[in-house]
Formats: sequence, C-alpha cells, structure tokens
Amino acid sequence: MDSEIKWPQKSREILNWAMDSTYWNDFAFRDDDIIIGTWQKAGTTWVQQIVAQFIFEGETEGLPIGDMSPWLDFRLPPLPEKLPAVEAQEHRRFLKTHLPLDAMVFEPTVKYIYIARDGRDCAWSQYNHHFALNDLAYDSLNALPEAGPYLPRPRTTDTREYYLDWFNGDGAPFWPFWENIRTWWEARDLPNVYFLHFQNLVDDMEGTMRKIGEFLEIPIAEGKWEQMVHQCTFDYMKNNATLSTPLGGILFEGGAKSFVNKGTNDRWRDTLTADDIAAYEARAIAEVGEECAHWLETGKFL
Repeated sequence: MDSEIKWPQKSREILNWAMDSTYWNDFAFRDDDIIIGTWQKAGTTWVQQIVAQFIFEGETEGLPIGDMSPWLDFRLPPLPEKLPAVEAQEHRRFLKTHLPLDAMVFEPTVKYIYIARDGRDCAWSQYNHHFALNDLAYDSLNALPEAGPYLPRPRTTDTREYYLDWFNGDGAPFWPFWENIRTWWEARDLPNVYFLHFQNLVDDMEGTMRKIGEFLEIPIAEGKWEQMVHQCTFDYMKNNATLSTPLGGILFEGGAKSFVNKGTNDRWRDTLTADDIAAYEARAIAEVGEECAHWLETGKFL
C-alpha cells in the first residue's frame, strides 16, 4: 500500500441501542477481509449475497449468509459471544457495519465496499423494517445496558409523517444519516474502497457483480455464473430470506421475509409533496455537497 496515502483515522466512539463501535478496536483483521458498509436499508444484504457468491463460487444453497457475514458492531449478540465464531471462520471473511467511517478502525490491507441509496428510499424501507420488529427485538435491544435513547415503536402509520420524522430527526429513530454518507464519501477514492449505489444493482446487476468481483480480485467461475446471478435476484433472496437475514429473521414479525421487502426505489414520489422533495434536495446539497448529492440521488458520478 502507498505510504503517502492519508488513511482514515478513528476519531470517536459510538454507543447506542444498536451499535457499539468499540467492538472493532481490538479486532484482528486478516489481510483479505471484506467489510461491507452502509447507513442501513441501502442494499446491505444484497451485497452480502453477491460477495458470498464469489467467495463460495456460487455454492451458497443452504448456507446461512446472514450468520456467516455478521454485523460486527451490532450489540446482539454481544461481542464475546459473536467473536469466537468470526475468528473460527476459514473462508474469506465478509463482515458488515452501519457505522460512520470516523467511528471505524480502518485497515489499509482490507477491502471495503460501501453501498448507499437515496435517503428517501432508505426512509421508506426503514418504515417497513421498523414496523416489522417484534416484541423480542424491542425487549432485547432496550434491555441492553447504556442503550439510551431506547428504540421507540413507530408513532404513526402514515408514511409521509414517518418520513418527516426521519428527515427532521436525521434518520430518527435510528442513527444519523448524513454523517454516515459524508464520512464514507471522503474515502471514495482510496484504492481499497469500492463505492456502490443501490440503483447500480437495479439497473445492471450482472455488470455490477462483475465489477465487484474484479475489485475483490476474485476470478469469476464462469461455469457457475448463471447460478451466481440467479441466487442474487430479489425473488430468490425473498424465497430464501432466512439464510440471508441477520439472526435468521427472529427479530421480525413474519420472520425473514419481512426483512427482504420490496427492493424498489421511488415509492415516495406518490406520497411526498413538491415542497417535501425540494426540502430534501436542498438538505442533501447542504449536508454532503452537490457532487455527492447527485450521486446519492442517481447512482451516477458527475
């Protein structure tokens, strides 16, 4: 790695009802580790499924991807219970995080894939995610020590009202949206970081998969390519959701299929007003700059 590159440095810790950034502090990285980062509801599980195809050459039928690629900084289960299984993995490891980059320990020898999505689409997907959480989820998360502020149940079933709470509260009641995008955006040109947009997968999943494989430096098993692609389609993932959903979907009403929901964008267009849309677009530019705001909305770089 180039010694002149200015690598990201961790500058703070984050502890909330879901995440504990200290889980990364003493983590023993392997040089070929893969970290998948995102705010949330931006295609994380989709990318995990894609990466798994390359690591296992398409032989993922029956494999619990959600367990094999854990959310390391998630507080359930706590790190002492989670870490031994991660350390025992013999395949190339691929872990996920929802932390902003300035709360991460950044390892120059590791490859990072960051996937993002228009905030309005994230909010719509969060609405479904939030409503699908079951009593076990609330009881388990809100029983964690020093978890405050606790995760509240949804206060409204109106999607516009829910979105406005998300917008005005910067990702509420989950974690800040804009800082996550902004901190990762600053690392977009690093040689071990691959930037990906949800819309890229919607528009050309096969082509994007090939780019991911090239970035990971994993040769494509062409004889298994059709199978690999099939196993990354929405229908396949929906029908096999238990294998790709964290903890097998036990935290969601209706199980894992509630976690793998629509897989589409722009559902907000028929609900938000013109003023709502204008306010979001102005906020995006103010928060992350015009170039990033354009990419976040379209998946295309200026």
